Amino acid sequence: MGSGFSKLRPCCWGSQYKATVLEAPDVESEVKGEVDGLPVFQEYSFEQLRLATSGFAVENIVSEHGEKAPNVVYKGKLDAQRRIAVKRFNRAAWPDPRQFLEEAKSVGQLRNQRLANLLGCCAEGEERLLVAEYMPNDTLAKHLFHWETQPMKWPMRLRVVLYLAQALEYCTSKGRALYHDLNAYRVLFDDDCNPRLSCFGLMKNSRDGKSYSTNLAFTPPEYLRTGRVTPESVIYSFGTLLLDVLSGKHIPPSRALDLIRDRNFQTLTDSCLEGQFSDEDGTELVRLASRCLHYEQRERPNVKSLVLALTPLQKDVDVPSYALMDMPRGGTSSIESLSFSPFGDACFRMDLTAIHEILEKVGYKDDEGTANELSFQMWTDQMQETLNSKKKGDTAFRHKDFNTAIECYSQFIDVGTMVSPTVFARRCLSYLMSDMPQQALSDAVQALVTSPTWPTAFYLQAAALSSLGMDNEAREALKDGSSLETKRNGNSSR
Repeated sequence: MGSGFSKLRPCCWGSQYKATVLEAPDVESEVKGEVDGLPVFQEYSFEQLRLATSGFAVENIVSEHGEKAPNVVYKGKLDAQRRIAVKRFNRAAWPDPRQFLEEAKSVGQLRNQRLANLLGCCAEGEERLLVAEYMPNDTLAKHLFHWETQPMKWPMRLRVVLYLAQALEYCTSKGRALYHDLNAYRVLFDDDCNPRLSCFGLMKNSRDGKSYSTNLAFTPPEYLRTGRVTPESVIYSFGTLLLDVLSGKHIPPSRALDLIRDRNFQTLTDSCLEGQFSDEDGTELVRLASRCLHYEQRERPNVKSLVLALTPLQKDVDVPSYALMDMPRGGTSSIESLSFSPFGDACFRMDLTAIHEILEKVGYKDDEGTANELSFQMWTDQMQETLNSKKKGDTAFRHKDFNTAIECYSQFIDVGTMVSPTVFARRCLSYLMSDMPQQALSDAVQALVTSPTWPTAFYLQAAALSSLGMDNEAREALKDGSSLETKRNGNSSR
């Protein structure tokens, strides 16, 4: 760092920053109003969300601590189309369903492109779940602290904190100034790598739950005294995020303030950023962080002043976020660059004859554990009858008598005592051959619920979606199938 950092005088926090966050400032016009293409907030059934997450499969967990988290977040797809994130609360949370619904509906009224917006909720029996937009490109914590190929560039870091401030400004203007446990795991990146603030933090973890789950060293001092979150507490947490962005590390505020007072900026600044920003820009970011971390709540800036201070610092404003992050647009590879198995290629080309040949050839080898279950139960007449309907379905399927195959497989499925993803896959193709794509899509979803990591189910979803004219959704399903196959091949080669 150059000598320009010496201009910083942390004790001189001008009086213009003493305004309270309770003001409701105007949001920049570019981040105002509704977001196109998002449905209105709605209540979902537990069964809908179970199907969307493939039965809350472990493979679909995306929350930081996996299954051990008190409230687990899963990725999923509604009707095999819209990508969603589903937060499932533990059973002790939100005992009053009305209180949960009121809180969720209030947050669900927000719609802004700086938020990972809340799409709906579920309060059924003891279950409490939230449904939000799915953000596929990881968290700020991953990109700052656990990056693999390259660190985040300075212009992108500045964009992150501005967009985050704009998100908080929007929420404040809508009467939702409180945000619980703002940290680098709450900032997510969308398909175009634009940073978004998770809507989950706008709700408490539970009715009487803690508002902060992070280390006490990072919690606002007033929360330690009173156990209550205030709008100014959110600004304090924003200050810790400014430090994260500057340092590339999660430095406790007390330690960071000591470094600032001692002018030890080498330790405070991420070494990966060397030569990427001016002393003046570094000084301004440290000064903003210092104001946000002031012990006295009234001395902290309000959220509007943060937006005003961060806006002129922005660099490369015409460069899209995915370019700054060196990632392909949409966050994943194009279809043309993916490698498919013969089955995936057949679904990509919508070659139903080839799909049939491959399904017939592989038989039931992907039905892990099913064969033992079937042979164990064969001794009863009822099970024998059920197995006979499956065998008749297999014969009809082999001879391309798809109407009979649908009828026989349906008899097998409707008994409900045995589960076979391959039967769903075969009935799915039979529906496609019979020009019944909606029923085919339903079977592909059921196959995925039965076997959440089965590429065949994703590929059949793609074929059904393509038949329904939903080409964008079909492409996403193809990518999912290819990604799973790549992982499988990678694991098997070790």
